[in-house]
Amino acid sequence: FSFLMTEALLVFSPETSPLRAFSRKVKVRVHWALQLLALLCALLGLGIVTYNKHLNGKVHFVTWHGLTGLLTVLYTCGQCAGGVLLLYPKLMKNWTLAKLKLYHATSGLVGYLLGCASLMLGMCSQWFTTSVTGVSWYLAMLCPLLTSLVIMNQVSNAYLYRKRSQH
Repeated sequence: FSFLMTEALLVFSPETSPLRAFSRKVKVRVHWALQLLALLCALLGLGIVTYNKHLNGKVHFVTWHGLTGLLTVLYTCGQCAGGVLLLYPKLMKNWTLAKLKLYHATSGLVGYLLGCASLMLGMCSQWFTTSVTGVSWYLAMLCPLLTSLVIMNQVSNAYLYRKRSQH
C-alpha cells in the first residue's frame, strides 16, 4: 500500500518521475491505476487481518494502529471517489477543475500522511518490536518518515509553482 501510494504520487514529480516525458493524460492514468492497486492491497490486507483475528478469537480495531489503519482505508476509498470526480468534472457543476484538483491534492496528502502514521504505529506494536530490533527497527521507521517528507515537499513545490504561474 505504502509503496504503491508513494509511486502514484511521485508520478507527477517533475524531478523524480520516470514518466516526466509523458503527457499529463498518461500520468493521470498511471496515477489512477497505482492508486487503485494501493486501495485493493489495503482492502485485501484489512480483510485478511480481520479474518485472522476472527479465526483466533481476538478483537480488532482496539489499537491505535488498527484504528488508524481502518480510518486510512476508509479515507482512501473516499479519496478514490474524489479522484473519479476529476475524471468527470462535469458531475460537479458548481466547482472549477482547478479547485477540484487543489482539494484532491490536499486531501490526498492528508490521506498519505494518515497511511504513514498507521504504518509507523504498526512498527510500534509488540509483534513488530519483538520481530525487528536494534538498528533495523530504526531503519524501518525511517522509510515512511522520509517518504512522507519527500511527498510533502513535492506537494508544497507544486503549490508554489502554481502560485507563481498565476501571477
